[in-house]
Amino acid sequence: MHNRRHFLQSLGVVGALGALDLKVNASASPQTDPLPDSGTADRTYWLSVMDRLARPVLTALVHHELKRTMPVEAAHPADRARFTHLEALGRLLAGIAPWLEAGNLGPTESALQKDFRALTLGALDAATDPTSPDFLNFEHGDQALVDTAFLAQGLLRAPTTLLSSRDSRIRRQLIAALKSSRAIPTPQHNNWVLFAALVETALLSLGEPTREERLEGCLRHMLNWYAGDGAYGDGDFFHFDYYNSFVIHPMLVDACTVLARIDPRYGPVRELTRRRAERFAVIQERLIAPDGTFPSLGRSTTYRFGAFQTLAQMALLRALPGSLPPAQVRCGLTAVIRRMTEAPGTFDSRGWLQIGFCGHQPALAEGYISTGSLYLASTGLLPLGLPPNDPFWAAPPARWTSQKIWAGESMPADHALADVRTIELPTLPARSFPAGTP
Repeated sequence: MHNRRHFLQSLGVVGALGALDLKVNASASPQTDPLPDSGTADRTYWLSVMDRLARPVLTALVHHELKRTMPVEAAHPADRARFTHLEALGRLLAGIAPWLEAGNLGPTESALQKDFRALTLGALDAATDPTSPDFLNFEHGDQALVDTAFLAQGLLRAPTTLLSSRDSRIRRQLIAALKSSRAIPTPQHNNWVLFAALVETALLSLGEPTREERLEGCLRHMLNWYAGDGAYGDGDFFHFDYYNSFVIHPMLVDACTVLARIDPRYGPVRELTRRRAERFAVIQERLIAPDGTFPSLGRSTTYRFGAFQTLAQMALLRALPGSLPPAQVRCGLTAVIRRMTEAPGTFDSRGWLQIGFCGHQPALAEGYISTGSLYLASTGLLPLGLPPNDPFWAAPPARWTSQKIWAGESMPADHALADVRTIELPTLPARSFPAGTP
């Protein structure tokens, strides 16, 4: 612990944390007092949660000690140890990347951000350097594709800080790692099509040639599974779980945004995917109960408040509909994050996440869940990428929909999204690949 603190002091992180007073108040009671004094208090709390999630993962990687020190809690730990470390890094970056990219921060938060940028680049170096003891698995076993995609999503969400890294060596290592995941066959039958698509999208953003069957082809599959009212089937059938938010909407929106930037023919597809995600965000906000709880249903509930990634992403993109004031979303999400973060057993004695929905509940884990999987929770923190003066943070506290309704307030009725079922997806201009292209 002494060595770790000395390392952080050398980066100035300890001083920055002290100045922000980032403390998790275990005695707080969001269910009895859901409205804090200000958005500033909310942001400070969210930063404390971000720090608590990110610091163990990034610091261990910088020291080349992630594989040695991170626990592997899982139903089948020997099997999941092949993947869990990339899960932790990729999923964590998918959530904190917008904050790493954020501008117009105050001096204290800017200092904290600067230190975390350094930690993140050091972690990416350790994870993608083949000579590193913490070189991660990007190509062996299907699960490796999943978390290479989450890593790719993190790169896309911080294009200046991460995707355009000035360190050419790290950039080359990242490209090689992303390309190596192509050894895993392109999935065809469920939301996994988006993992191949996000890897290709990141490679496209890095100036690399892409493969149509893994990008446009996979996006076509997902768009064709649209079920209506802002929800997609997970393959041919709709699943009543949170995968529309864990994966489907966020990855579709991110991929189509990049494609529309490169080729204007993708503009209508980008607008369609955003409109559907906006509707799903409205549904998600209505799922937050007056006391900050929400239903635990379907698989992967141990990703905790990562279940609200779509709502968080629409807030980040300033794409919430007019009927959903940003401060209302902030207060609802803060109540959820407090309930889950402060439940006893959420973290172990060394600060690592433990399996559970509300506390430590190992029996909730499917066979594919392990310690690293849990860091998808960080995607619930996406609005940290908005500056403190944005209305999401600066507007006064507001009650969320279920609080208003259960208090007897008269409100407009909710209505389904009238939408088209299919849309044509163009193909990027022809790309040729020399024989043996990885």
